[in-house]
Amino acid sequence: MRAARTLATLDEVELGDHVCWRMNPASAFAGDARGYVADGALYGDKIVVVGSTPAPRHAVPPASVILDFPAATDTDSVLAAVRREARTAVREGYRSVRVLAERTPATAPGGAEELLAQELKLDEFASETGAIVVCAFEPARWPATTLDDVACVHPHEMGTRAERPAFRMFSTGADSWSVDGVIDSECAPAFNGALRAAIRRTPEVKLRFDTLDMIDAAGMHALVDAARHLPDRRIVVEGASETVRLCWELAGYETAGVPVVMAA
Repeated sequence: MRAARTLATLDEVELGDHVCWRMNPASAFAGDARGYVADGALYGDKIVVVGSTPAPRHAVPPASVILDFPAATDTDSVLAAVRREARTAVREGYRSVRVLAERTPATAPGGAEELLAQELKLDEFASETGAIVVCAFEPARWPATTLDDVACVHPHEMGTRAERPAFRMFSTGADSWSVDGVIDSECAPAFNGALRAAIRRTPEVKLRFDTLDMIDAAGMHALVDAARHLPDRRIVVEGASETVRLCWELAGYETAGVPVVMAA
């Protein structure tokens, strides 16, 4: 079962992890990433580097794959290439693939929602295949609010802690997402953006609220707004507490016109 957690170092990564690495300082990338790559070779993982190499190419294990795409390459193409390497790794006898992606603002031409959609796809990939995916962000190159929003769709975090959001949304299967933590008025925009990014890919999304501590009126509004963002979409919430279900009903959302089903 996947669960949100904070990592002190990249030595702590496990199969299926999707890590938001907020580098501080930025110079830590070369040394820490080199250790992450070396551990992959030790444990029998195929190394897939997206973007810059963490060390001179001669220092990267010979079996490593460098996916050095142009900045304008869309995420679907990058993810398709990573998935191909994952399938190849299985045939070649590797334990898994160990992905290192150095993220830059140029990879998100569609804005914050597009970036969230990209990260959700990477999280599904890690969850489905057992791959380890580390996304490296240099804080100085990103707006602080964008990094805080990005952190919410990574179940695992390392480096500089995000001030917000106080929740995590991560994959638990095809079109199924677990949400934990607290969704309040400060987090509601990030929650809405993550949901919009998820629901634009499928007509129905399932959310698990088993480990959600609290959602306030702003969070509920963000949930309904995301479901209504596109036509013929529906969000099914499972595992909601009795208190959440009661508040949902009292807020007037328990009606046929709201495309959100709140279940126990």
